[in-house]
This record gives sequence, C-alpha cells and structure tokens, in this order.
Amino acid sequence: MKFKSINFTCKNCGAPLRFSPIEESLKCEFCQSSETIDSSLEEIKEYDLSKALSELNRHQEKEITKEVKCSKCSATFKMNPYSFSANCPYCRTPAIIEFVKEITPQSLLPFQLSQKEAKEAFKRWIGSLWFAPSKLTKFLTDNEELKGYYLPHWTYDAKTVSDYYGQRGDIYYVTVERTAIVDGREIRQRVQEPRVRWTPVSGRVYNEFDDITIGASKTISYAILDNLSPWYTERLVPFNEKYLAGFTSEEYTIGLDNGFELAKVKMSKIIYQSVRQDIGGDQQQITSLKTDYYDTSYKNVLFPVWTAQFKWKNRTYNYAINAQTGKVSGERPYSWLKIALVTVTLSSSIGGAIYLDKHPQVIEKASQLIHLLSVNFS
Repeated sequence: MKFKSINFTCKNCGAPLRFSPIEESLKCEFCQSSETIDSSLEEIKEYDLSKALSELNRHQEKEITKEVKCSKCSATFKMNPYSFSANCPYCRTPAIIEFVKEITPQSLLPFQLSQKEAKEAFKRWIGSLWFAPSKLTKFLTDNEELKGYYLPHWTYDAKTVSDYYGQRGDIYYVTVERTAIVDGREIRQRVQEPRVRWTPVSGRVYNEFDDITIGASKTISYAILDNLSPWYTERLVPFNEKYLAGFTSEEYTIGLDNGFELAKVKMSKIIYQSVRQDIGGDQQQITSLKTDYYDTSYKNVLFPVWTAQFKWKNRTYNYAINAQTGKVSGERPYSWLKIALVTVTLSSSIGGAIYLDKHPQVIEKASQLIHLLSVNFS
C-alpha cells in the first residue's frame, strides 16, 4: 500500500521541524527557530471495552507493506508494517502517515527527556550495575545515538467483585517439655511452642482499578517495556502529530483482548492481597477465588521511549529508557573475569581471617612494623 507522508517545515528557512523535549515545541535544526504546539482542552476519554471487543471480533486485520513517498526529497522507502512515523532514510526528514489499525491513539505522553538527558540516565544506571563489563561503561559516546520511539500502550480501568473461600490461621502457643544439654548435662525444659488454629472462611471483596498500563508493542520485550512503569498518565495530552516529528511511532501489535488478559494478571496480585487482608489472622489460605469485571474501559495511548542495543560476546542486549521519568530497564551482561577476581579476593580474605585468628602474633608484628614506618616517615 502506498502512502504520502506529511511533515512540518520551518516558516523561516523551509527545513524540517522536529519535536524538542527540552523546549516542548517544534524546533528547526538549521536556523534554530521554534514553533509552539497549541495546548488542547480536549478531554482524555475512556472507551467501552466490551463494545470494542465485540466489534473487533468481526474484523480480521492483515499486515501490509507500507511504501512511503517522502514529501521533501520525493524518495520512496518502506516503513515498518506497524509504524506510522519515522525519518526518511535518504534525507532524514520526519515522515508521518495515516493509521491502519481500527483503534487509533487519541492521547500520548510527549518526550520529556532529550537524547543527552537519556544518555546521562543510562550511564548512571550502568554505573550502578555490579560486575558489568568495562566496555559497557564506555558504550554510549557523544557520537552514538539512541533511538526514540512512541510505543503503543493500553490502559485499562475496571471494577471487580471477588468471591472467595479459604482458611484463616491464628497462631497460639502451648507449653511443652523439651530435652536440652546445659553444661554437659541433660535437663528437661518447659518451652512455648507455636501452633496454628485454622478456621474456614468465605467472603467478598471489591476493588477498583485505574489506568493499568500494558505495553502493546513487540519492538521491545514485554518484560523490559513493563519494567519502565510507572507512567504518569494524568499528564496525557490529546493526540497531535507534531509531537511525533523526528521520532518513530508504532501502532499496537498486542491486541486489545490480549492486553486485557495481561492487565488481569496485574489486577489479580492486588485482588489476592485484598482477600488476604479480608481474611485476617496471622496466616491465610485461599482455596477458591472467582472474580467478575464490570465497568471496564480502555485507552490506546503512546508513551515515549529511548532505546539502545549493546553487543557483547556474540549476543545483543536491549535497553529502554522511560523518556518521561528517566527509569532504565534492560538485559545486562556480566563480566565473569570481575566475578572471578572478587571470588578469589573473598576466598583469600576468609582464608586470611582464619589464619590470623589462629596466629594473633602476626597481627602484633604487623602493628609494630606499621608503627616503625610511621615514625621514620613522619
């Protein structure tokens, strides 16, 4: 399928404009002029989940090949099947095309961290890693670039009612006699020993969930993307193509229904906590739990992410940076040489400690030598 791209050009020099996270406006890289993005008072809406799922079931979505004609240099290039904004590979002009998916993003979180700020956050994260290869600490230089993505996410709201059966455990103590060895003699002692009294229980708990976020892209692994939370969705702004200029943006590849199943897993952890709290006591056992969901709604949104890849010993490690908060998530390599050196050092330290404990005269002689040296060189 062929698409004609749109872009935003500088009114002064005609060069392409890109969104600047620092200035929160469109910026010209040539003459440095900027163009503000008008704020919108449009309400960020929630959409009925049940209705959307029933309508989506009647349609089969197909992956299509996207041929895009650049509006600046007129070159034709192929865009990722799920992307709707990118940079022209020939002239780097931002290219934005129309949506293909039925559900389109109606709101987004704009980039707040510039590339420079994201690199600094990444380097701080690397510095906190134990046993990371030295090469990793020098990975991002000033000449290397991170890739900026607006990645699709689902947010879900739901109310739940959960009926449960289980048992409440209350600890009590009984006095028992035990045999103990004291000063080499065997004696009988009376001690307090804990027991658990289990009582059958049942009940119902209610929960309300707001903006449970689920990553809807396969560009980054779900584990890495999910670990970038939290996202401050109260700062969502109505969708505007101007925020996309200069970044790659994607439509969802994890569907609305599968996203909700992942959201249920997140909700279930909180529901289990609510049930345990409702049961009370010192220990709890949940033997049966049934949850119904109602007043369910969703949003399809775009969240800003900086990404990087690091190759180490024939393996590629992926990283992502939350471009709203600076939180970093990713796979990490280990330097086995560093681990081996620490292991040897610890072994030597433990062995040395045992030796010194058995030969205290060594410590005394060392102390005398240190004293002599301090006197001679003072």
